Amino acid sequence: MSNPDFLPSLVGSLSQGAAGNPTVAMVEAAFAHHGLHWRYINMEVAPKDLDAAVRGARAMGFRGFNCSLPHKVTVISLLDGLGQSAAAMGAVNCVVRRGDQLIGENTDGKGFLRSLQSLEDPREKAVVLFGAGGAARAIAVELALAGTRKITVVNRSEERGAELACLLRETLQIDASHVVWKGDYTVSADTDIVINGTSIGLYAPEARLALNTDSLRPGVVVADVIFNPVRTRLLKDAAARGCRPLDGLGMLVNQGIIGVQYWTGIEPDAAVMRTALETAMGL
Repeated sequence: MSNPDFLPSLVGSLSQGAAGNPTVAMVEAAFAHHGLHWRYINMEVAPKDLDAAVRGARAMGFRGFNCSLPHKVTVISLLDGLGQSAAAMGAVNCVVRRGDQLIGENTDGKGFLRSLQSLEDPREKAVVLFGAGGAARAIAVELALAGTRKITVVNRSEERGAELACLLRETLQIDASHVVWKGDYTVSADTDIVINGTSIGLYAPEARLALNTDSLRPGVVVADVIFNPVRTRLLKDAAARGCRPLDGLGMLVNQGIIGVQYWTGIEPDAAVMRTALETAMGL
């Protein structure tokens, strides 16, 4: 008979194209550092197999799992409930077993928020957010829940940008508006935080966000969700203007930290996780 005390607790990542996920190294480094007999297993799951994969996770007693695209929305119908922000944004990237239920959470925006709070409290601040896709939507919802005063969504697609602004106004009751992104956007003088929530700059160090950097005043926080390169052109340009840059690697690390907290109930060592992530990414 097997010894249940010897069997590891399991969490995992359900994704398409799962090979080479640096999150595995980061999460497993946290487990090892804290002496936890846990494993984080990366599994490639095709959309047609998602239902079977979730049922399998239930049957095998998984303590939770992450979901990446294209599963973040379709997984919802397979779960028993949603956390507040996951319900508001309609997307799940982290599932947690609570009792006999699988509950969907979203750590995308939470990871960004925790990273931002290490530099600036967004409460009562005015934010300009570029993008209205999954990452931008998650960030906007968490900023609204954290008490941000105003969010201006700058997006090329009027329909998508307006939909996000409407969600923020009607569901979360904050001052939100949408500006169609045409040419270089000029940031208003009352802006406290500027965020690139798009994929512009990913693996492209010289990629330029269409932003009038001359409109950035010293002291403004300029954040980028891009984690590779860590120091994007936007952050370099912002630093040259006297702004306070915030890289996307902190968001990724804090997503992992929050996931480990959800699954294990412990506060993992952030430095250990960041080091493991940087090593896995060859930084």
